[in-house]
Amino acid sequence: MKVKICGIKTVEAACQAVEYGADALGFVFAESKRQISVLKAQQIIANVPAHVWKVGVFVNEDAATIKQIAETAALTHIQLHGDEDPDAYQAIGLPLIKAVSVKAPGDLEGISDISADYILLDSPPTVYRGGNGSSFDWDLANAIGKSNKTVILAGGLDSINVRKAITKVNPLMVDVSSGVETNGEKDPVKIKGFIHNAKKLREEEQDEFNNL
Repeated sequence: MKVKICGIKTVEAACQAVEYGADALGFVFAESKRQISVLKAQQIIANVPAHVWKVGVFVNEDAATIKQIAETAALTHIQLHGDEDPDAYQAIGLPLIKAVSVKAPGDLEGISDISADYILLDSPPTVYRGGNGSSFDWDLANAIGKSNKTVILAGGLDSINVRKAITKVNPLMVDVSSGVETNGEKDPVKIKGFIHNAKKLREEEQDEFNNL
């Protein structure tokens, strides 16, 4: 199970997340309480190992601006979290993650037609497009996760519910932001607990398979 820690704002949080086993870090360039400047993201990313995804999160930003930010900050993936058509962003030349808000079964129709490398399933927006700390009905995504191997699951995850969420949806990756924070800042204890619980489930399943 892969894990993305989103809303990274400091070198310390990034290094702690990587140390505990994070596979991806998210940097929010859209309007958000976790919004980061391009130069700050560049500074943090310079301290992150090459194998870790550096994901830039954007909302309805134009492709040229995203490309410039990606090159300056050394992003490896682009997350489109607004109303974008991924076709208009292919020229950026980086893997695309397209967020889909899930509230009803109909929200999942047409996912197979989205021209993105990964689909991120998230809860409906409130003040901001993501990072709101609320989850959606994971049963709605059960069939999608089991048939689509590019699903990233977000929305209200924490160290307590992540195992249940993984069992329900079977995603490629889980994505957390507010669920590993205390008073609005990344909490190393919560980051460690979240990553441990997310990855331990897959290890337990593999052990059971090996013992058959």
